[in-house]
Formats: sequence, structure tokens, C-alpha cells
Amino acid sequence: MIGLIQRVSHASVQVDGEVVGAINHGILALVGIERTDDRARADRLLQRMLNYRIFPDDNGRMNRNLQQVEGGLLLVSQFTLVADTRKGNRPGFSHGASPELGRELFEYLLQQAGQQHHPVASGCYGADMKVSLVNDGPVTFWLQV
Repeated sequence: MIGLIQRVSHASVQVDGEVVGAINHGILALVGIERTDDRARADRLLQRMLNYRIFPDDNGRMNRNLQQVEGGLLLVSQFTLVADTRKGNRPGFSHGASPELGRELFEYLLQQAGQQHHPVASGCYGADMKVSLVNDGPVTFWLQV
């Protein structure tokens, strides 16, 4: 399971011109789900996202996590993160989860996030989404579990 996390001052997701999820200060997490993923990996990724220290302390050092700064978490499914881009000019998706497994694990991740943190928002799994963000820093990290 892959989480591309970005520290943001604002982020939102639109589907068909309507905002379906938005946060202010916090983390936008683009989530890629692979065919070998399971709930244990989703749990591990969530813990890393909630506890990863990417927010500045009083000295400007990245020593605070999402929970310490009371930031929002915006989860967006993005199957292209699991693409194999090592060869050729077209991505391969053989490592990606089936749509059914992807939906199940993304919904599980979203449910667990909502139970452990607030506020949590999300895009719509499988939809054509328009994601807007203001990357703060810019700060972006690739988490893989």
C-alpha cells in the first residue's frame, strides 16, 4: 500500500463540479492499493500518516505529527501510484488491486481514519476527481508499507 502524503494549507476534491471533501491545514494523502495489500497494511499506513512528523515545531524543525497540530486528513484513492513505470512509454498496472479489493481496503482505511482522527474527508473511490491543493513547503513524502 502506498501513501503519497503532502502537507497542505488547504486541499479539496470535486466530483462533477461538486466539492465532496475538503480540509484546511493538514495532510492530503493519495492512496494506491496493490493486489497483495490487506487490512493490516491499511492499518500500518494509517498509523504512519497520523504519526509521521512533517509539521514544524517552535524551532521550525519537522517534529510534529498530524494529531499534534490537529490538522485535517484528506484521503484520495489513486490507482496510478501502483503503476510499473520501469520500462516502455506506457504504465503497467499488474501490481494494482482489483477494483473490488481496492474499494474494500480504501473504505476500511477511511473508516479507521474517522475512528482515530478528526477531521477526516475523502474523495469518491473510482470517480473522476479534480483535486486542488496548496502544498505547504512544499512538503511531500512517499510512504510504502
